[in-house]
Amino acid sequence: MLTGREPNIPIWEKSLPTIVAETWFTVTKDLAPLGGVKDRVILEGPRFDKQGNLIFVDCMTGRVLRLSPDRELTAVLTENTAGAAGLDFDGDGRIVVAGFTTIHSGGTVFAIKPDGSDKQIIIDPQVGHVPDDLVYDQHGGFYFTDMQGNNANPTGGVYYVAPDLKTITPILPNLSLPNGIGLSPDEKILWATETGRGLLHRIELAGPTTIADYGLTIAYRFTGAKVDSLRTDANGNVYVALYTEGRLLVFDWRGVPIAQVLIPERKQGGFLGTTSLAVHPDTGEIFITTNDDIGGTAAIYRADALSAKVLGTAA
Repeated sequence: MLTGREPNIPIWEKSLPTIVAETWFTVTKDLAPLGGVKDRVILEGPRFDKQGNLIFVDCMTGRVLRLSPDRELTAVLTENTAGAAGLDFDGDGRIVVAGFTTIHSGGTVFAIKPDGSDKQIIIDPQVGHVPDDLVYDQHGGFYFTDMQGNNANPTGGVYYVAPDLKTITPILPNLSLPNGIGLSPDEKILWATETGRGLLHRIELAGPTTIADYGLTIAYRFTGAKVDSLRTDANGNVYVALYTEGRLLVFDWRGVPIAQVLIPERKQGGFLGTTSLAVHPDTGEIFITTNDDIGGTAAIYRADALSAKVLGTAA
């Protein structure tokens, strides 16, 4: 997103320890794996597979893409009319995709093998949900955000799909455009962002479908930004993408802001459409998907891992 103006950062966030990201891979609509997109590219949903490939989607075409460690881009899934946003991997290594199209029509969740074959519909469009992002737990079930509603009519929510892939249980209803979803390493805390109200929800779990007593809190209220997807790391930190900001906010396991990551072009009003990120499981490096409205360009940025030096806690 390019406005020509640098977005303001709230004064209480300006003093946070800051990491500036760097361009790692640029995705243009004329690249062969994109198949000649006519409009623009919107990247979303990045996660690393066990081979170190970065798997993500182009929301405009529904294509699922793979970027190898040596930065070779290939298409996993080219024909997809169901839409695509967030994704995760199930216990068999399949890519499970939230088939988001619009907030007004029924979406899907579907699974494909790493080569794009054997598509299985898990949540049918007729059910009426609009899945935007999802995260698997150790039991083989997954949580997803149902990105519906608005502040006047909050019909969205967070749901859990049991390991049988049939039973769907509401966890947190009455939300306005819920978006990102993530679990703490011990799976005792579920995190969710709510775009419509600009909130970060912290949900302590007593079980996969049970909120612990006093376990539901609003950890943070965002100002100005359109809060988007989130990810967690091995230390329980939470990374939240801020769409229209070219920025991430990082929180500790309690929901306290501890750092921010900036896209350098934000100073000129460029690449503000930050949608999501992936934390490398081995290095802790941060890989960010962000998009620019002008010219149909998108990019993946890399940022250094959080460290005691960055956070100012080094001895």
